[in-house]
Amino acid sequence: MSRATREAYRDTLLPLLERHPELMCLDSDTGLFNAEHAAVAGDQYLNIGIAEHNLMGMAAGMAACGRIPFVNTMAAFATSRALEAIKIDIAYNRLPVRIMATHGGLAAGHLGPTHQALEDLAVMRALPGMTVVVPADAAATEAFVEQSVHLAGPLYVRLGRKPTPALPAAPAPVIGQAQTLRQGGDVVLASCGPYPVLACLAAADVLAAQGIEATVLNMHTLRPFDTETLVAAARPASLVVTLEEHWRSGGLGGAVAEALAEAAPTRVLRLGMPDQFVNEVGNQEHLVTHYDLTAERVVKTVRTALDTAAGPGRGEREDRSAAGVPVLT
Repeated sequence: MSRATREAYRDTLLPLLERHPELMCLDSDTGLFNAEHAAVAGDQYLNIGIAEHNLMGMAAGMAACGRIPFVNTMAAFATSRALEAIKIDIAYNRLPVRIMATHGGLAAGHLGPTHQALEDLAVMRALPGMTVVVPADAAATEAFVEQSVHLAGPLYVRLGRKPTPALPAAPAPVIGQAQTLRQGGDVVLASCGPYPVLACLAAADVLAAQGIEATVLNMHTLRPFDTETLVAAARPASLVVTLEEHWRSGGLGGAVAEALAEAAPTRVLRLGMPDQFVNEVGNQEHLVTHYDLTAERVVKTVRTALDTAAGPGRGEREDRSAAGVPVLT
């Protein structure tokens, strides 16, 4: 069943407001909460209009007074226009503000580069003490919102805009713990977010039919990063491929490469958006396909890398060995 992660957030938060009077919801005129939702939330809901920097400042003040604010805004605005307030007012003071950032990645593709968020994960995971989470479906969003009530410090959650398919049945995700969705000893496919995770699962099916077994990791938490699970999966593998709806700089691919470089050096190939502003117009599905953030690309990347590493075919290796030519194995 397809469902929007931003709607899953809203529908999970409303009953939490009733059970936890310390919670607040601050909106920036996103349209996510209509009059009926606002009536249910009562005094725990405030719509301050399109003023993202003020939104973060108000949230910081409330958090300093014992409240736990959930703030609604678009990812592109949270991590650029309001970044100073997030850095100084929220992160510096380690305040429990929950930044619920909709339209993450290419979800606002129809609105162009001004509204697309392809740098947000790099920006937010660089801030000390900031927890950074990317739910892959509505069920994960519900779990993360509920877990966040008792989470220490600030939290950034990247949400989408339109409905996306649910992942195959799996245990509920836990903030800070990577999900192993499939196990295999040949390669590791690591991703975050709805379209990349689904693409990696589909790629693993294709690779399995070709005799290549892949571990698929849903690395939904970029900070704190689950290096232990990643290293355990990478040690027996010859290759790690990452896929994300983000520029290749500083996002999930960067986090994976950093962790493995220190703990278990492994070849890492990072797939993501090219190093340019988006110049194609279209919805999220169109842009994901146009920029080839797909299962087909993952399969091609894995096959090319493994074929290159294998070098000459078996027959050619035997011929070279018989001829006295050294052969690397």
